[in-house]
Amino acid sequence: MNKSKNIIPEQAKSKVDYTNNNNLAGLILNKTRLLEKLQQCMSLRDLKKLKSNIINLRDIILHPKEDNEGLLNIDTDGDTVVFKRDPFLKQLNQMIDSFTEKRVKYYLKRLADGLEKIKTNRINDINLLRWKEYNEIITDSLWVLDKRDTSGAHLGSYWGNFIPQIPHQMILRYTKLGEWILDPFLGSGTTLIECNRLGRNGIGVELYEKVCQKANELISKEPNPFAVKTQVEVGDSRAFNFSEILAKIGVKNVQLIIMHPPYYDIIKFGNNPNDLSNSKKLEQFLQNFEQVVKNVTQILEKNRFLVLVIGDKYNKGEWIPLGFKCMEKVVNNGYKLKSIIVKNFEQTRGKRNQEELWKYRALAGGFYIFKHEYVMLFKKERS
Repeated sequence: MNKSKNIIPEQAKSKVDYTNNNNLAGLILNKTRLLEKLQQCMSLRDLKKLKSNIINLRDIILHPKEDNEGLLNIDTDGDTVVFKRDPFLKQLNQMIDSFTEKRVKYYLKRLADGLEKIKTNRINDINLLRWKEYNEIITDSLWVLDKRDTSGAHLGSYWGNFIPQIPHQMILRYTKLGEWILDPFLGSGTTLIECNRLGRNGIGVELYEKVCQKANELISKEPNPFAVKTQVEVGDSRAFNFSEILAKIGVKNVQLIIMHPPYYDIIKFGNNPNDLSNSKKLEQFLQNFEQVVKNVTQILEKNRFLVLVIGDKYNKGEWIPLGFKCMEKVVNNGYKLKSIIVKNFEQTRGKRNQEELWKYRALAGGFYIFKHEYVMLFKKERS
C-alpha cells in the first residue's frame, strides 16, 4: 500500500516530464520570445506580412535549425512554455488559411491568452484556453477502442476487470490533481493504478482479501511521480464505513466515484454470499447494488460525479437491460444522468476461438451477440 505524503496540485504539475520535443511529450518554447513574436504579428496591418510572419514561426517549429529568433532557446532569459506539437501547428495553419486580418488576429490573441492565462472549471484541470491540445480526451459518446492498455502495472488476466482507458478518461475529465477517488469494486486495482499515474488520491474496497493483496502488489509496482496516497481496504461496500476511513485520512469527501460492479451472475468471482455475483435473483442483485450506491453517496461531494460501468445480459433467450435497471437505482438516489457512453466490448480469447459457433447460435436463436457495454455518468444533486 502506498502511503506517501499527498502534495498539492501546483507541486504535482512540476513533475510532468516534457523532455522530448515531440507531439507526445511536448514542444518546449521560450515563452518570452514567443510572446514577443505574437505581439509583433498583432501589430502588423498587412495581411500578407502577417501571414508571412506566422509561416516563419511554423517553419521554425518544423525545421528547428532555422530558428533565428531564439524561440527554441530555452536556456536563455525568459520562462519556458510547453505545447503539444501537432495541435500547436494546427493553430498556426488555421491562421495561415484565414481570409481576413481580423480572423488571424483573433486566433493570435487566443494563442497569446493561452500562454499567460489559465481558464478551468471546478471539476478538472483542463485549460479551456488551450482546449485544442487535449486530443487525448474523448468527448464522443461512442468509444471504439482496439485493445486494453496493458502498460505498467495493468494486466488483463483478472476476470471481469475493466479496461484502464475508462478510469483514465473519467479521472482527467472529472477531477483535479490531488483530489480523491473511490472505487467500491476495486478488483485488480485498475482505478488506483490510474490514480498513481494521474496524480489523484484513491481509495479502493474489495470483498476478497486475496484479490486485495494482488491489487496492492500491482498498485505498488506502478510509479507514483505525484506522491499521492492510495488506500486498499477489504470489505463489503454495501455496509463499509467509508466516513471512518476518510476521517483517518483527514478528508471529508471524495470527488469522484468509479463503480464497475459484477454484471449480475455472468461471472462468479467467489463463494462469498455478500458477493453481488452470487445474488439468487435479479431483484436481489439490484437491491444489493442500490445499497452500495446509498452507502457511497454519503461521502461524495455535492455536484461531483459518479461513473457506472455496466453491461446487459441474456437470460433464457431474453435480453435483460441490466445497465438501465442499475441506472434507475442510481437516479433514484439523488443523481442526475449526464451521459451514457457506449463502448465496444472486448472479445475474450474464448469467444475469438468460438466466433463461428457464436454466430451460429445467434442465427439459430434469433438474438444478437453482445458487443458493447455502458459507461454511465451521473451528477450528485442532493447532499
